Amino acid sequence: MGHQNCEGCKGTPPAAGPEIDRRAFLAQGTIAAVAAVLAVGCAAAATGTSHVNETIAVGDFPALSAVGGVARVDGGSGGPVAAVRTGQASFAAFSLVCPHYGCTVGVYNGSTPPFQCPCHGAEFAGNGQWYGGQPTGNLRALTTAYDASTGTLTITG
Repeated sequence: MGHQNCEGCKGTPPAAGPEIDRRAFLAQGTIAAVAAVLAVGCAAAATGTSHVNETIAVGDFPALSAVGGVARVDGGSGGPVAAVRTGQASFAAFSLVCPHYGCTVGVYNGSTPPFQCPCHGAEFAGNGQWYGGQPTGNLRALTTAYDASTGTLTITG
């Protein structure tokens, strides 16, 4: 009954694996740690997962005066962000971090589609959906709250 190779039991201890010297162990450990950090950082960049908390005065962005207008509205507090006026008192907002490569997507108000990645040509419609060019995912949608009495738009995500 019991295990044959555990401490205090009768039996032959398991054979030792190949030995590795301290220098090789540290080198392999360092490489693994750096790879893990880069993977997490690249995944965050590629998906646009940085936290966004912007409040803007809509009147400061003339492109947002008309329904369908698009403008880059970030103030540098959490990554590149665009707002789209979807109605008289409604807005949508998106992270401008390309989901494919992590580049900052360009905003072209008045063109169809209004968003394009300069790194590989992916195009995105005004609703953030992939439109054409390099196949990829959609732009990350952010939460918006518009206060018509003050003319401010709060974007979070």
